[in-house]
Order: sequence, then structure tokens, then C-alpha cells
Amino acid sequence: MTDTISFFDPPSTRFQGVMVEIFDPPMCCPTGLCGPTLDQTLLDVNEMVLALKAQGVQVERYQMTSHPQKFTANPDVMRLVQEKQLDALPITVVQGQVIKVGAYPTLAEITAALNGDRS
Repeated sequence: MTDTISFFDPPSTRFQGVMVEIFDPPMCCPTGLCGPTLDQTLLDVNEMVLALKAQGVQVERYQMTSHPQKFTANPDVMRLVQEKQLDALPITVVQGQVIKVGAYPTLAEITAALNGDRS
């Protein structure tokens, strides 16, 4: 008898408890996947978030208008926003460390940060 794979299997626990935070630029909705046309970059980010969550990573996305306290609570994020204003956004933070500013990271960049590669 062979084992079956179910779509209802729990997510991997490899990165259980690991936090990725994305401080988004202003958007019309929490994911930016709204409106008459879809931005391919935001579709890619959404796919990346789903892939990370499947690996057990906790991913949170924040916008200034709906989560201002998250921006002000992170001194590195606030410093970047004060220096570069909206050009700093998006900002990606992995385990408290800023890994990307002004653009969304790739899944490979986040995976490298998760694995401790800060180069």
C-alpha cells in the first residue's frame, strides 16, 4: 500500500515561529490585488506569501493607513521612511532585520535570509 498525499496535510514546520514582515506602500486594499487591472508584482508577492506560509513562516503585511503602530514600533522602518519617505516602501523585515528596501524581495532572497545568509 502506498501513502497518499492530501491537500489537507498541515504546513511544514521547518520555519515554525519565524516572522517575515512586509511594510507595504499605500494600496487600495491589504494585498493590492484589487481594481480593474492586477499588478504582476503584487500577484508574485501574494504567491510568495502563500509559499512562505506553506513552510510554516508567519508573514504579516502592514500599511501605514491601517497599521500605523507597526511602522512607529519599528525604529529601522521609521528611520527609512523618514529618510526616503514613500520611496522606502516596501520594506521587508525577516526576524527583526531589514533585508530589502524600496522593492519586494524574491522568494530566494527571503529564503536566504531565513537560512541566515545576510550577504
